[in-house]
Amino acid sequence: MLKEQLKDKLEALNQELSNHETYKSLDSLESVRTFMEYHIYAVWDFMSLLKSLQQRLTCVDVPWVESKQDPEVVRFINEIVIGEESDLDPDGNAISHYSLYLKAMEEVGADTSRVKEFIETQNMELIPEGAREFVDYNLKVAREGTDVEVASAFLYGREKLIPDMFTAIKDVMSAEKVECPTLIYYLERHIELDGDEHGPLAEKCLQALCGDDKAKWQSAEDVAVESLQLRSSLWDAVLTAIIREQEKAA
Repeated sequence: MLKEQLKDKLEALNQELSNHETYKSLDSLESVRTFMEYHIYAVWDFMSLLKSLQQRLTCVDVPWVESKQDPEVVRFINEIVIGEESDLDPDGNAISHYSLYLKAMEEVGADTSRVKEFIETQNMELIPEGAREFVDYNLKVAREGTDVEVASAFLYGREKLIPDMFTAIKDVMSAEKVECPTLIYYLERHIELDGDEHGPLAEKCLQALCGDDKAKWQSAEDVAVESLQLRSSLWDAVLTAIIREQEKAA
């Protein structure tokens, strides 16, 4: 019941994001490049939330001690880690989804120099405004939040939104007839994983962590709302950047 109430409350925010003007602005290769140059930071910090969950809910210490969590929760997290940190590329080689996304960016001519410099220096000032606030919040939750808060940010700010977003981008690239097999593979893979596997697994994880505890569900709701609001701000920043580039070209 508590889970259903949370889903109902967040439905309006999810619907608003699904209809964000940013999706409509993705009407050219140039706009997709701009989108990717912002979104790559969300791809990166997604892994920080996931690894935080893995550290908290499974055992990554030596000597190993069995996790006190429900074994199903441990399995959920480890399955998601395998899919995100060591999936297979189109040629069957192991690769993280972050690295696969970088390859897709290079394939379509998006600039990867800035995010690579950020990864080397961890200088937050290198992240474009709009994306920076989103990353800063998620890193803070990953480091300082409760297990429930991390799981909520992971689920409601990330997994539940990805299929709609990537379906829109895939449609645009197909309509533009852009040859980008790595990007299409990445999009299709995430639509498959996040919609059919990782999203439901993340929901089960949050359900297991909250149980029937009203306070925990309220905490999950608070983080979910803030995560969705920051995601909306990220899309606002992307839209502004796309419009700015269009005006320069004109």
